[in-house]
Amino acid sequence: MAKKKDLGKGLRALLKDVDKSSGKPTKSVVEKLVKGTMEIDVNSIETNPFQPRTDFDHEQLLELSASIELHGLVQPITVRSMGDGKFQLISGERRLRATKLAKLKVIPAYVRVANDQEMLEFALIENIQRQNLNALEVAFSYQRLMDECQLTQDELSKRVGKKRSTVANYVRLLKLPPQIQQAVKREEISMGHARVLVGISNLIKQLDLFNKTRIHNWSVRKLEEEASAKKKIIKNIESEHPEITRIKNKLSKVLGVKIRIKRDQKGAGSIQIPFNSDDEFNDIVESIMD
Repeated sequence: MAKKKDLGKGLRALLKDVDKSSGKPTKSVVEKLVKGTMEIDVNSIETNPFQPRTDFDHEQLLELSASIELHGLVQPITVRSMGDGKFQLISGERRLRATKLAKLKVIPAYVRVANDQEMLEFALIENIQRQNLNALEVAFSYQRLMDECQLTQDELSKRVGKKRSTVANYVRLLKLPPQIQQAVKREEISMGHARVLVGISNLIKQLDLFNKTRIHNWSVRKLEEEASAKKKIIKNIESEHPEITRIKNKLSKVLGVKIRIKRDQKGAGSIQIPFNSDDEFNDIVESIMD
């Protein structure tokens, strides 16, 4: 195992090869740093301020720690050099924590040269690719990439290798109220359930269906059916608003026939005046023209 001072000396030697005009490492240096791994003192690594994940299951950390202690760390972490033998974590905080729990002094790492924005992209994109992220963590990561790296949904979809519609569906989850977001985070409801709920604009109905989904353990299909039925009920109630009913009854009395008023949520619609004969038609016209 290499000694700490030897590691630092080797890295300093690489970083000496810098383009004097730009102050940036040359292409050959970057390739060496990206492709190669080094064993770094765990105490020389500061955590990543851009880390998108904040929750780490303690039991799983202990299990990983035991595995690392027995077999070593298979997947290196990724860091960037801060100079003077210090490094900042880009990705792999779970692995770093587990390594410290195993009381190991060094950890294998890829050393990259990156500015803050590149570092954020590295951390978020690497984190998004993991299979164990819940839907809300993915949504937060997508939104942060767009906000802090000035990316559009199209650009982001290319960065992460997903369809634009997939990115949009995840980001929409952030419009859900906190209690539903927490349920997604704790995986009490699925991404499919969340997508149905986010499509319900009425907050009271949204929360009502959310609570029923948890209590009755509804499937996504069942929730879709209930949401659709709820929308129809809401539409019928709105069409029979007291003022609409008053106007409809007054017109029916004046014209002598039972009229119908159809109106959508935006206020568009029609007034239907039925008649069964020419005589009824003429009576209605005379009432209107009178």
